[in-house]
Amino acid sequence: MSEARTPAQIEADIVRRREQLAETLDEIGVRMHPNTIIGDAKARVASTVDNTAGRAFATVNRVVTDLKDGLRHEDGAPRIDRIVPVALVAAGLVGLLVVSARRRRG
Repeated sequence: MSEARTPAQIEADIVRRREQLAETLDEIGVRMHPNTIIGDAKARVASTVDNTAGRAFATVNRVVTDLKDGLRHEDGAPRIDRIVPVALVAAGLVGLLVVSARRRRG
């Protein structure tokens, strides 16, 4: 059996539901406001950039460490037979960059 509600109970229920609906509409309004949407999008982009930059840093760090390890003997002495070719390639790349920059200016 259901209990009969009094008009005061019904009215109180209506007021409570109206307040809940007003809160829900306010929340929807905040979520759908352009500034909120833009702020959320910026936060997602910043998070993605941070994650990508972190992974890139870890990868570069690992490659540099592997390269440095390859240029030394196990006892820590430099391996001239590997250092000289790497230095020549690096000097060649720097030279190409310099020549390219000068051609663009002149």
